[in-house]
Amino acid sequence: MKKILYILSSAALLVACESRTYEEISDNKPIAEIVKYTQDVKPIVDANCISCHSATGSAPYKPFTNYNEVKDNIEVILDRIQRQNGDYQKMPQGGSLSQSQINIFIKWKADGLIEN
Repeated sequence: MKKILYILSSAALLVACESRTYEEISDNKPIAEIVKYTQDVKPIVDANCISCHSATGSAPYKPFTNYNEVKDNIEVILDRIQRQNGDYQKMPQGGSLSQSQINIFIKWKADGLIEN
């Protein structure tokens, strides 16, 4: 009986394991709407960047607290958020944006960096 239970448990574990990465299963659909800073980009920046990139953060020399600061640094932001895990310059430090969040930044730039 123990042997059958062990085999069934092992089979269930093997079937339950997902081999794809988070990036492969995350929402990566093309964005149809025009992406705007206030509506789409700012919430991502506020949730993931402001803790460091503000006057009281660890990177106050490179603030991302308003539209112009983010717009003027879009090339650096795109470079840093798209780096491979393990790269010491990848942002946000200690984590990663989802591919759908990264796609919002890419589309925002492609749409002309619209504010509102």
